[in-house]
Amino acid sequence: MAESSILYALQDGVAQITLNRPARLNSFNPEMHLALRAALTRASEESRAILLTGAGRGFCAGQDLADRSVAADDSPPDIGGSIDLYYRPLVDQIKQLRQPIVCAVNGVAAGAGSSLALACDMVLAARSASFIQAFSKIGLIPDTGGTWFLPQRIGHARALGLALTGDKLPAETAEQWGLIWKCVPDEELMPQAMALASQFAAGPTRAYQRIKQAIQAAASNTLAEQLDIERDYMAELGLSKDYREGVAAFMQKRAPNYTGE
Repeated sequence: MAESSILYALQDGVAQITLNRPARLNSFNPEMHLALRAALTRASEESRAILLTGAGRGFCAGQDLADRSVAADDSPPDIGGSIDLYYRPLVDQIKQLRQPIVCAVNGVAAGAGSSLALACDMVLAARSASFIQAFSKIGLIPDTGGTWFLPQRIGHARALGLALTGDKLPAETAEQWGLIWKCVPDEELMPQAMALASQFAAGPTRAYQRIKQAIQAAASNTLAEQLDIERDYMAELGLSKDYREGVAAFMQKRAPNYTGE
């Protein structure tokens, strides 16, 4: 029996999802797309935080071009259809998760693999890792949300430069530019990523969900619209058990025991 293209493990509220096609640098084929989305659905139902990473020496090399092989004189493939069928639903699913999702980039993140990492809430990368907008090398544009994530995080000039050149961006530079949360020594990547995910799993889940939604909304909202969101979410969260527990723990000088309610 062939080994699953996605590995799943649940421990102490953290669902660890591992892209598992190491011989192909965890590049996407239809099977892995469907398995990843199924794993995310499962994690959304039974975890309080998610950790996404890759098996082997790379995180994800994007689309498996061997699976979409096309010669220069072949009839063109329907790449737009592939986007609608696989990549867009994946990004939508990740952005709609109520719990935080941490991405541990353990090696190269290229093409859609880079965009997949950037779709996550917190990105940690090993010092040896890199991010490559490889699309222009084969006559395409960044997809999987890449044209949105890049300028949102690092500005127009750097986003355009990376997309046009397809140059490799080392993890340390990605951190310096604000593209990712943190670059760490290779041997510390998974311990630090798991510690962060575990911190989220023990935290106020509903507040995390509203924080994510508010920050995402800010990309297109006016200040007045954002102030409305802040008011509405604060009113809701003020009624939560986690808020009462957080205040009680602060006053009693103890660690809070959040339940996500």
